[in-house]
Amino acid sequence: MEWKEVVEDPSLRDLPYKIETNEWGQIVMTPASGRHAMCQGYIIEWLNRLARGGRTLPECPIQTSKGVRVADVAWTSAAFLKKYGAPLSFPESPEIVIEVLSPSNSTTEMEDKRRLYFEAGAREFWLCDEYGNVRFFNLQGELKRSEFIGEFPRHIDIDVV
Repeated sequence: MEWKEVVEDPSLRDLPYKIETNEWGQIVMTPASGRHAMCQGYIIEWLNRLARGGRTLPECPIQTSKGVRVADVAWTSAAFLKKYGAPLSFPESPEIVIEVLSPSNSTTEMEDKRRLYFEAGAREFWLCDEYGNVRFFNLQGELKRSEFIGEFPRHIDIDVV
């Protein structure tokens, strides 16, 4: 199934799942949770506060060599947005791609996503666990902090409102 068909299919619009496609064009769904949404929300708030010269994008569809993957959050520069606009899915990865772990995610799945995002052009990959602990990666491996957003916290206190 092509991504355009997925986006335009009315039967898929109200599902409580994140939808992606795999390398065979099949739809892959991941159930969402309130905790997952809270992590995404806090990451977006922090990025909007700290990152300048770009945009924070929730649920960002990125074309990879294995289908469209939808990053929980992405940050992209103004230059990237000027180059690509607002397509159905980005043909290249934004600079920072962030995934929030769900109980249904495996380590292998997250490693595969990280590899696919880097292959598609990401400069950093962040991984946030369900407790708000954030890890940062570049192509060479794990970082002590983000090279783009150095002040970003390694832990987000999601239990505080």
